[in-house]
Amino acid sequence: MPRRIHTGVTALAIGAATVALGAAPAHADPVVPRHAIVVCQSASFYANYDSAGGPTGLKRTLEYGNKIGHTPGAHPVYNGWAASFDFGPNDWGYLRAECIGGYDSW
Repeated sequence: MPRRIHTGVTALAIGAATVALGAAPAHADPVVPRHAIVVCQSASFYANYDSAGGPTGLKRTLEYGNKIGHTPGAHPVYNGWAASFDFGPNDWGYLRAECIGGYDSW
């Protein structure tokens, strides 16, 4: 029996049926941040990073020993500013990569 090749129209119809049934589309699981701490005396924690202007939206200043998360190779670093997770208020932001250390210390 010959193999049937699904066309884009068939795939579109299946996708529409999935949406109509309320099923969530498939997605990749994010990488869980690796436990680390702030190793600088203080580190500015920004909401975003703009490639043209640098970090934007100062959220707060983190202190030495604050528990954060960053996974080298998985979470981006732009011009020395690393995407990191602050486990205190549970939010993402950017701080200087050299202020991240003490991996797996807690």
